[in-house]
Amino acid sequence: MGETTLLEFKRHLSNLMRARFPFIYIPTWEEERALSVIDSAVKNEALIKTVRKVFIWSMTDGLAEEGQRGREESKSPLRCLEMIEASEEPAVFVLKDFHIFLGGGGRPADHQIIRKIRDLIPALKRSVKPKNVILLSPTLTLPSDLQKEITIVDFELPTFVEIKTMLLEMVEANQMSGRIVIDLTPEDVERLAKAALGLTLHEAENAFALAMVEDGKLDKHDVEIILEEKRQIIKKSEILEFIKSDLKIEDVGGLENLKRWLLKRNKSWLDSAAQYGLPAPKGVLITGVPGCGKSLIAKAISAMWKLPLLRLDVGQIFSGIVGSSEENMRKAIKTVEAISPSILWIDEIEKGFSGMTGSGDSGTSNRVFGTFLTWMQEKTKPVFVIATANNIHALPAEMLRKGRFDEIFFVDIPTYKERKDIFRLHIVKRLKSPKSVGDFQLTDEHLDLLAGMTEGYVGAEVEQIVISAMFEAFSEDRSIQLEDFRKAIQTMVPLSVTQAEQIQGIREWANVRAVAATPQEDREEYRLEPGKREVPEPKEEDIKLKRGGRAIDF
Repeated sequence: MGETTLLEFKRHLSNLMRARFPFIYIPTWEEERALSVIDSAVKNEALIKTVRKVFIWSMTDGLAEEGQRGREESKSPLRCLEMIEASEEPAVFVLKDFHIFLGGGGRPADHQIIRKIRDLIPALKRSVKPKNVILLSPTLTLPSDLQKEITIVDFELPTFVEIKTMLLEMVEANQMSGRIVIDLTPEDVERLAKAALGLTLHEAENAFALAMVEDGKLDKHDVEIILEEKRQIIKKSEILEFIKSDLKIEDVGGLENLKRWLLKRNKSWLDSAAQYGLPAPKGVLITGVPGCGKSLIAKAISAMWKLPLLRLDVGQIFSGIVGSSEENMRKAIKTVEAISPSILWIDEIEKGFSGMTGSGDSGTSNRVFGTFLTWMQEKTKPVFVIATANNIHALPAEMLRKGRFDEIFFVDIPTYKERKDIFRLHIVKRLKSPKSVGDFQLTDEHLDLLAGMTEGYVGAEVEQIVISAMFEAFSEDRSIQLEDFRKAIQTMVPLSVTQAEQIQGIREWANVRAVAATPQEDREEYRLEPGKREVPEPKEEDIKLKRGGRAIDF
């Protein structure tokens, strides 16, 4: 919530109160911050016109003005509602945790309280002096009896300015004490504050305090501690998983077309991109042959863009309790947006959203799917969605139309050039100890030979070839040899043989509906053996039939 949005919240809340909306529900964990905003709104004559007193109710303190304790009898929720009805002065009554009487917190709804709320509504509307009731709770619980009577107002998380102000206050307080070393430039302060976006003020304060006490100082390197606090939010959701990856985009062999597309969109969620007139990208759907690096590219994007990567387990969305699946999806979306800018990764999306017929589950699958599609189409927060799919035919047509994803990329079996890159990456990554390397020296001729012997092998199979070759050498307690790679290749049957029909079906679909992740110049080298570079290149139509994917380069 930017500063303009915070002002809009105050204005909207004030208008609701001026219009005599009797009951307003604000679901938020930030009780103290919400009370501060409510207090500033009801005392701003320019917004509210008629200034009101603020009374606060809780089960422990009863009903009283802020900072005071009410009479013992006012601790009763029913008596509290009666006192609100009897009040004869302009006032706003904030009821804390009143949701437990409406069926929240695992308790049954108190129908006497619900009936009293309904009785109180006309009295509040007709009161000579303006009176409003605000329900303030960490969760939203609203029985069907009150759904037409209570207005819900979302209270967004702290703005960048709020977090930065709080951080500067902490810095000033600890600099005066002299116990903590503060080593921050103005840019570092901005970076720390932006890293904390998505946290409540309390969570952000805890993260900054932890960063200070861990090593006795606060500097730009403490961003990781802030991100760890965000991981705690994800762990509590149970539906999302925070993926921490050290992969770099250079660790992914080939797929240069896809890499260029992603590189051009780096930092597109920053203010500079908005000033340029560019919207934040929605996301990409990556389909293709299993084992060709679709999941790997999702992890590498997170490292390249320096954004948190969250994996959504669609299976966890659907639970046995009626109505909870839809709520799970809404919570997942809200959590992802809370820590934006972020990347949402849905692996093998066709398994979660295939066969949306609505039969057998009272239409729950359709409603959850519809919620997700609507969010993808209309989301305003910078959340980049990466969806991977092996069986693209199982996906509903609604998901594939333009507007959901910016682009659909097809990842095929690696080309000759890509196989060389993949072999180089895995051999260099794994052969590090002198004992395993010995006299072996990786040359371009070796890579030519290995790439030529593995036509039709996917990236995961190339990795297993390198691992198998190392086991061969390890079992004989010697260094690696080229012959070890040969043996591993000869004993492996590639996926392109065992699933030839399925792969051909994916290629035919992708030929007219997707963009090839591999650039045209690399795909033309497909099937060329080492030492045969002068062989006439295949025709364009043959390349498309064999490789699949629209010939568009970025």
